[in-house]
Amino acid sequence: MNSNHPILRFFRYLKAHPKFAVGLILTTIFVLLALIGQFWTPYSVTKMDASGINLSPSLTHWMGTDNFGRDVFSRVMKGLGTTLFVALITVACGCVIGAAVGAVTGYFGGVVDNVIMRMNDILLAFPSVLLALILISFMGTGTLNTVVALSILFIPSFARIVRGEVIRLKSRDFVSNARIHGVGTFRIIFVHILPNVKTELMSAILIGFNNAVLAEASMSYLGLGVQPPDPSLGRMLSEASGNLYICPWSVLGPGLAMVLVILGFSLLEAEE
Repeated sequence: MNSNHPILRFFRYLKAHPKFAVGLILTTIFVLLALIGQFWTPYSVTKMDASGINLSPSLTHWMGTDNFGRDVFSRVMKGLGTTLFVALITVACGCVIGAAVGAVTGYFGGVVDNVIMRMNDILLAFPSVLLALILISFMGTGTLNTVVALSILFIPSFARIVRGEVIRLKSRDFVSNARIHGVGTFRIIFVHILPNVKTELMSAILIGFNNAVLAEASMSYLGLGVQPPDPSLGRMLSEASGNLYICPWSVLGPGLAMVLVILGFSLLEAEE
């Protein structure tokens, strides 16, 4: 195989960046677990078994069972998918809307830019979980409302990042050349400028994904996010917290999964 083959270059990159390699392995494992958990789990995630309450970890139940006799590993697989899905949709919505707002305001400037950025500053001044609680109190609990509330919270950070980069890039020669050749304004913004912001956006997406995982877990832990019987990592931690001294493994499973997922994405972000 040619030494410049993409696969060989990829493995050389992994060897030169061990943190990235560890992060990639962790995220791959947990994403695969989450995907498999949406279609198959070793046991039912909702069926209760009175004869199997608080069983310790074994070859039959890798992470033991909880106080309702449900298999913890199966619920971690399913709950991991729910948490990652909520985080993914949240970051995607926040990124798309925030990038569009930041690009337009940064390019045009003026009164609209000042008004929107002051609104951004107000939203960023509040703790994100507190603001999410306020939004949920108006919209009601549930997975969909959690996604909407968290998406709104992620818009300002993406808008500010993109706005700053657009202001920096809009005076560059390639933008001036596009104007001279009669290229439309919005084509300049979204085709010529925005692709040059991808590095900053990628770092913001990885950081935002970790924050979204924590935010979803916090909301579900407080009983305002994913509702039973559907599992999520935060919901599992909430249900297991009252039974910590009897079966600590019911907390260890979802807690360890959350820590390793966040660690994996943090290691990927560190190499950006």
